[in-house]
Amino acid sequence: MPIATPEVYNEMLDRAKAGKFAYPAINVTSSQTLHAALRGFAEAESDGIIQISTGGAEFLGGQHSKDMVTGAVALAEFAHIVAKKYDITVALHTDHCPKDKLDGYVRPLLAVSEERVARGENPLFQSHMWDGSAETLADNLSIAQELLERARAAKIILEVEITPTGGEEDGVSHEINDSLYTTVDDAIRTVEALGLGEKGRYLLAASFGNVHGVYKPGNVVLRPDLLKELNEGVAAKYGKASPFDFVFHGGSGSSEEEIAVALDNGVVKMNIDTDTQYAFTRPVAAHMFQNYDGVLKVDGEVGSKKTYDPRTWGKLAEAGMAARVTEACANLRSTGTKIK
Repeated sequence: MPIATPEVYNEMLDRAKAGKFAYPAINVTSSQTLHAALRGFAEAESDGIIQISTGGAEFLGGQHSKDMVTGAVALAEFAHIVAKKYDITVALHTDHCPKDKLDGYVRPLLAVSEERVARGENPLFQSHMWDGSAETLADNLSIAQELLERARAAKIILEVEITPTGGEEDGVSHEINDSLYTTVDDAIRTVEALGLGEKGRYLLAASFGNVHGVYKPGNVVLRPDLLKELNEGVAAKYGKASPFDFVFHGGSGSSEEEIAVALDNGVVKMNIDTDTQYAFTRPVAAHMFQNYDGVLKVDGEVGSKKTYDPRTWGKLAEAGMAARVTEACANLRSTGTKIK
């Protein structure tokens, strides 16, 4: 069962919440980065989440057509085959999708899974993200209601981002300012629109100072304790303890202490992209610098096929990224928690 069924995905999230750990959600852009993520999870004996952003899907679709749906479907189908060789369970997820890309990405992918479920099969992806953080909260939640209804029917979990995450991700950018903190009122309005599970399960990407991209600790002020306030504020009104399954966005550069507080306050999924990109590329750069006269045909020479063969440096890249995924599992307390 390498690709989680809808039932197993729900079990994974329940186990994470109860055990106060989170699954690394690793962005992939190729079959090779997919294998690196799977390998990292397997070596950590952790289940996990594989995700494809709109930019990643466009890249996967090939530079001739840049078709996001083709790219996402192709890698998902590939994952269903190769993941069988890894002794862990993973869920497939699509990352940030803003309003102007819904019709070219999430809605067609929902249709693919709707057709699969109608045939008695499992959905292709286990969850999709709607990023309405650039919209008003009212418009954001209105679209989320429509998507949640379709996702529920297709046995898919929806992830929503109700307030901005700073920085830039695939063309969606927000300033780093006080708007990066979700309020209890925002959380209550979310429950009023999306319910507490009875309308379909959803993951909540609340903002507590998060910033996408590259930054050093101290550059922004993270307040993971805010997640506890959101849970308690909604619990006080609706009587359901710990109502939210939180997602941690923009976690690159976060301290171990900040991550630990976020886990204790209900984070079950943490997105990791910037750090794994660097971990993949760094060994390749080292190989190229150290073997420049082999990867290049310098001064009319023939170079060295063994050094410019993509398999040579590709193996190094996979190992580097896999090691970073394993490190993420340790940071998020998911090491050794795989479903037996």
